[in-house]
Amino acid sequence: MKRARASEVIEAIKERGFHYSGKDADGWFTLTGELARNASEQGVRCEVALDPDFFALPRVRLLDIPKHFPAAVPHIGAYGDLCYLAPGSIVLNIFDPVGQTIACLDQADRVLCQITKGELVEDLVEEFFAYWNGPNCLFDVLGDIPGRQHCLIAEGDDGLHWFITDSVERTTKKIDLLGLKVTRSPPPTYRIKTTAMPRPNPRSWPPKTVNDILEWQSQLDRSCRRKIHERIQLGEREKRICILIFIDSPLMTYGFAVIYDRSKAKVKLADRRDTTFGLKVLLLTAMRIDDQYLAQRNIPGMRTLSGKRVGLIGCGTIGGYLAEMLCKAGAGTVGGKLTLVDFDKLLPQNLGRHRLGFSHLLKNKAVAMVDELQRLSPGIEVEAIQRDARQLVLDDFDLLIDATGEESLGHWLCDTTPRTVPMISAWIEGPGTAVRAMIRTEDVSAGCYRCLWHGNRRGELRSVVGDVPLLLAGHGCEGLYVPFPASVSVQAASLAMDLVLDWVNGKSSPTLRTRVLDTTQTAAAADCDLQPDAECPICRS
Repeated sequence: MKRARASEVIEAIKERGFHYSGKDADGWFTLTGELARNASEQGVRCEVALDPDFFALPRVRLLDIPKHFPAAVPHIGAYGDLCYLAPGSIVLNIFDPVGQTIACLDQADRVLCQITKGELVEDLVEEFFAYWNGPNCLFDVLGDIPGRQHCLIAEGDDGLHWFITDSVERTTKKIDLLGLKVTRSPPPTYRIKTTAMPRPNPRSWPPKTVNDILEWQSQLDRSCRRKIHERIQLGEREKRICILIFIDSPLMTYGFAVIYDRSKAKVKLADRRDTTFGLKVLLLTAMRIDDQYLAQRNIPGMRTLSGKRVGLIGCGTIGGYLAEMLCKAGAGTVGGKLTLVDFDKLLPQNLGRHRLGFSHLLKNKAVAMVDELQRLSPGIEVEAIQRDARQLVLDDFDLLIDATGEESLGHWLCDTTPRTVPMISAWIEGPGTAVRAMIRTEDVSAGCYRCLWHGNRRGELRSVVGDVPLLLAGHGCEGLYVPFPASVSVQAASLAMDLVLDWVNGKSSPTLRTRVLDTTQTAAAADCDLQPDAECPICRS
C-alpha cells in the first residue's frame, strides 16, 4: 500500500471511531477501536492490522474477550484472532484500498455481531481443528481396526517426531526417508472410533484433565467416553507413565496424552474412588500421512486407485510422468499394486524430457521409476518388470495403460489382451502437434485402438485438419528423433490421467480425447465415443 493510499485507508477507518496505534512487528499499520456495537452496549475492543502492500486481508484481533462469551467461540482463535473471511475466498482489489478495507471491516463486524448474539455455534464443528491445539503427531494408519496401535518416536536435527501407525514396516520407510532415527521407548497408544462429530465444549475449553475429557465426551458419545475411561484405567493398573489415545471421528482424528503424575493428581471428593479423573491431559494434533488420505485429499468425493491392480507399459517420456500421477492418485496402496513394464534404459538423450533425472542414467527405466516412486511415497506396492510387454501375459490387471506411443504395440495389445481388462492408450502426434488418449472398455459395442487406425486411414477422427507435420532432428539415421518439449509429455500424461480417474469413478465417456497443442493447426475431431470399425479385424471377430 503506497503511503498516500495508506493514509486514505487509515483515515477512513478512523471515521469508524478507531485510533491509529502505529506499526506492528510485521510492519502492518494497526488501529484500535470497537466492533459489534449494534449487538452489545459497549461493543468489543479490537485491533485491526492493515497489510502495507494491500495484498492480504486486514487482520482483526479481539483485545478483550467479553465475559459473557463461552469458553469456545466460533471463528475466534486461541489468541483472539477473528476469522471473518476464508483466506483465498476473495481477491482484494488493489486499486480500491479504501472500499475493500471498509468492506472487510463490515464483514468482520457482521460475524462478530452474530457471535455476540450466540449464533454460528454449528460452525464449531467445522472449525474444531482450530480449537484442538497441541503438538503434532504424524498419523499413518490405513486400516479401520480400533484398539492398540504402534507408536514410533523418531529424532532429527529439529527435535522429536511422533508417528502413530498400524504398520511399523511401512512407517519406518517414511521415517528413514525423512532422515530421522527411531529412538526411545514409545508409550502405549490406542485408537477409538466414534460416529460423533466433535465440537468444543462451550462451558469449559480446552480440556485440561481426564475429568474434562470424559465430561465432554459424555455429551458427544457415551460409548466413546466409556472406552476412553477403560483405556485410562488400564494404564493406571499397568503403572504407565503416559498413554496416548486417538479418537477417529467422521470429521477428523484427534488425540491426547494422559500423564500419570500421581503425586500431583487432584481429585474431587466424589471421585476419590477413581484417581484417574484428576490426571492431566496434553492435547495432540493428528496430521495424517497415510497414503489413502494423501491420494484422496485433492479429489474429495471421488474414488482413487487404492486397492486397484494397475499395469503401466512404457516408462518413457509419457509413462514417467504418468507413473507419478498414478502414484499420487492412490495406485499401489490399500492392497492395490502398480506394475511398471519397460525393457529400455534411461539414456542421456532421454533426460531433456523425462521425469527421471541424471541420478538414474543408464538404469532400466522401470526399475529407476520404482526407486523414484518409493522415494516419493514409501510403502506403496510397486513392481518393475524389465521385459518386452509382448513376452508377458497381461490379463491380471484391473486397468492396463499403454504409454509407449508405439502404434504397432497398441494393435498387438488390443488383439492379445482380454476384453475384460480395460485398456487406456496415450500418445503424442507429430512434434507435439496434439496429444491423444483413448480407453477400450469392457463394452464390446465400443471401439478399440485398431478401430481408430482404420478410421484415420480414411481421413476420419484425425487430430488436426490435414496431415500431421513430420519433423525430425538429430544426426544421421541412428540419431534421428521427433523433437518436442517436456511440457508436451506432461500434457499427454495428464490427458491419460483424466481418463484413469473417470474410469475408476465409473465414467469413461468420451472414450477418445484429443488436445491440439500447436496453435497453427485446426482441430479435426471433437472428443467422442469411439465406435467399432467395420474393417477392424479385432472388433469384427
